[in-house]
Amino acid sequence: MLGCVNEVGCEVRRAQEWTLIENSEVTSTNLVAAKLPVWHAVRADTQTAGRGRFQRAWVSDAGGLWLSAVVPVETNSPAWRMLPLAAGVAVCDALRANGAKQLRLRWPNDILVGDRKLAGLLIDQFQPGLAVVGVGINVCNQPEARDGRLKGHVARLADLVSAVPSLHELARHVLVALHAVWQEVRNAGGETLLPRVNALWHLPRAVRLDLDGAQVTGAFAGVDACGRLQLQRPDGKIKFYEPQDVRLLRDLD
Repeated sequence: MLGCVNEVGCEVRRAQEWTLIENSEVTSTNLVAAKLPVWHAVRADTQTAGRGRFQRAWVSDAGGLWLSAVVPVETNSPAWRMLPLAAGVAVCDALRANGAKQLRLRWPNDILVGDRKLAGLLIDQFQPGLAVVGVGINVCNQPEARDGRLKGHVARLADLVSAVPSLHELARHVLVALHAVWQEVRNAGGETLLPRVNALWHLPRAVRLDLDGAQVTGAFAGVDACGRLQLQRPDGKIKFYEPQDVRLLRDLD
């Protein structure tokens, strides 16, 4: 069956415009989704080789939402540049629909509550014209138990809302929101999304950027229509950074 990496615990369901394939365990949902057609998604109870940006390991223990969705996009198009931001807005929409509050984005791919990471995104492209949007959300899982370095740095949906949705229902909410936001971007362009994106940054914020060794500091001034970070330097000038140029962003306040 398409998308089933094993016959145990594999189920295919519909989620409005989406076909959702659910597995008990995979290496990486993004790698499974790499072979899927548009508007298909895969969710797994656990990942054995979950990863984030720059191949960083991602703890993917039971009780979290590990989801990857395939959307249409032209490589290097304006929409392609907006995809990580659109995905972030969609995940925030889905989380708010389930009662989460005080969410903010940390460019380019983290969703935080205060200073703690609740969710992360990873965008891959394996086939021309298609992109895989990987979403990881801490729900009822215990990532600190797997990696002690995460203690005090992560948030869980279970600690933020009174009624925790099932992982299937949360996946469905994320997919429906992603379809709606992505169709908006494709039809109207990224400019319509920018006010919603920048409202989630809690601006201005003092930040430090790691540019693969070199470090710069300044005030994070949001993103532009190309999805680039805008950093206001101490002299008042604005400098722009592409996501691939910034290895790590840290808040300084």
